[in-house]
Amino acid sequence: MTEPVIAPDIRTSPPGGGARRVLLIWDAPNLDMGLGGILGGRPTTAHRPRFDALGRWLLGHTAEITAAESAAAGTAVTVEPEATVFTNIAAGSAEVVRPWVDALRNVGFAVFAKPKISDDSDVDSDMLDHIELRRHTVGLAGLVVASADGQAFREPIEQIAAEGTPVTVLGFREHASWAVTSEAIDFLDLEDIAGVFREPLPRISLDSLPDDGAWLIPFRPLSALLSNRNPTNG
Repeated sequence: MTEPVIAPDIRTSPPGGGARRVLLIWDAPNLDMGLGGILGGRPTTAHRPRFDALGRWLLGHTAEITAAESAAAGTAVTVEPEATVFTNIAAGSAEVVRPWVDALRNVGFAVFAKPKISDDSDVDSDMLDHIELRRHTVGLAGLVVASADGQAFREPIEQIAAEGTPVTVLGFREHASWAVTSEAIDFLDLEDIAGVFREPLPRISLDSLPDDGAWLIPFRPLSALLSNRNPTNG
C-alpha cells in the first residue's frame, strides 16, 4: 500500500533553520479590499502589487536590522527574512487563483491558503498564530504586518514592539490611521516602496481635495451589512 504524501509545514520546518526572523505577514483579504476601495473595482495588472519588489524591500529591511544588531552586539548576527502570504480561496476559484499562488512561491513567499467556507473562515487567527510561533521558537528580530486590520493586529503587535522588537505596518494610509498615528510602531505606505506598483494609484486625500470636490466611493457594498462579519477597524 502506498503511503500518503504529507506536505511540509512551513510553520514547523521553516527555511533558514533556527535563525531569528524578520517576519512579513501579508493579509491578502484585507489588502485586496483596501486596494479595491481605492480603485473602485478589481485591480488591473498596472495596479496589482509586485511581490518581487516587496521581497527586495524585505531583504533590504532585514539587512538594516541585521547590521544594527551586529553593531550593538559587537559581532556578526544571523537574521533571516521570511515572507508569508495568507489568503482565502473561495469555492470554484482555485484555477483562477493558482497562477498567483504559484508566482508568489516562485518569488520566495510561503502561502497559507484556507478555503472560504463561511464569513467566519478568515485567516486572522492563522496569521496571529504564526507570529506567536515564530516569536516563541526561533524568535523575531523584526515584524512586518501588511494589513489595515487594527482590530486583529493592533494590540498584539504593539505588545511585541513594547518588548523591543521593531514592528512595521505596511498598507494604505487612508485605511490604517491606527498604525499611522501609533507611537509604538512604524508605518510605511505600500506605494512608497519602490516598484510595488507599476503606475500611481488613483488616490484622493481629504487633505488635498480639488476645488470642485471629489467623489469618495464606498469601501464595501451595502449588502455587506447583511453579513455577520465585523467591519475592519481603521
